[in-house]
Amino acid sequence: MELSILQTVLLSALIVVVLILPLTVHKIEENLEAFLFVCGAFAVTVSHVWSGHLVLTALKDPIKITVAVLVAGLLFRQFNTHLQNLTQKAVKGIGLRWTLFLIVVILGLTSSIITAIIAALILAEIAVMLPLERAGRIKLVTFSCYAIGMGAVLTAIGEPLGTVVISKLSGEPHNAGFFYLIQHLGWFVLGGVLFMAGMASSIREGQEKAPGAKAAEMGSDNTVKGIVIRAAKVYLFVMALTFLGDGLKPLALKTITHLSAGWLYWINMLSAVLDNATLAAIEVTPAISDRTLTFLLMSLVVSGGMLIPGNIPNIICASKLGIKSKEWVKAAFGLGLALMIAYFVILTAVL
Repeated sequence: MELSILQTVLLSALIVVVLILPLTVHKIEENLEAFLFVCGAFAVTVSHVWSGHLVLTALKDPIKITVAVLVAGLLFRQFNTHLQNLTQKAVKGIGLRWTLFLIVVILGLTSSIITAIIAALILAEIAVMLPLERAGRIKLVTFSCYAIGMGAVLTAIGEPLGTVVISKLSGEPHNAGFFYLIQHLGWFVLGGVLFMAGMASSIREGQEKAPGAKAAEMGSDNTVKGIVIRAAKVYLFVMALTFLGDGLKPLALKTITHLSAGWLYWINMLSAVLDNATLAAIEVTPAISDRTLTFLLMSLVVSGGMLIPGNIPNIICASKLGIKSKEWVKAAFGLGLALMIAYFVILTAVL
């Protein structure tokens, strides 16, 4: 559909609002899910894309992740002591630095098989069991979510982004199969995961606290009621992103479909607030070159770690651990921007 000037202005302004208000208004930060839902509904209304199919999709899409969060929360609650003992043995046996390094590497590289959702749920549980202060724990979570987001893109089952890309490129001339993205992105992703693991290993040990005190400090409520509420918030969050993605899709189609690899790379920083699978669905076509594909995918997975709405692992961990938008930005945004610059230089030189 063709957007009018007014629609273009309103949708562009909405992106700015979504980026800024959660960082500057405390009430919005406290109620991020509801805020994004309102923004998503506004975007769909402005774009005139309301339909029964969209509403059904928005109601259906969050079900799998919500059930995963709910079931995993109840299971981890049941086996919390065993996981805690295992974590403590690892810290005592190989030290905190190597434990943090291995957590990031293992979750990052296995997320393409166990899915980004399961990797994030494991991360959220382990994070509160480590001898770290709040700031250090938030750093670990953000570093790990970057690694999970990068690793999960390597297969069609890790996260929706990989599914969309392989589906759209399954025919000629790419003939994308299961190992297609590993062949194209593998070394770049491996380097990013190892870098994040190295960053995590530099986090210093904090003052020891009882597990209950640490959980309370991170906003983690492991009662059945708390687990159910957290799952409901994740459901609303994913539903909101579905509306936001479809509502902003006409603007994306109008502005980014004919850009070069370099421009796409930087424009894809929108992935910090807009579902990366939606952007990939717009940008990836059978006519795309391998070079452009690598540029756009790396920009999507890196920028997705910058803000909480950018990736499912961010949403799960922030919800589970009570991490606020400002805290996430402080730990992740500057790092993500530096990574974007570094990858742009490397990709330009190599490709």
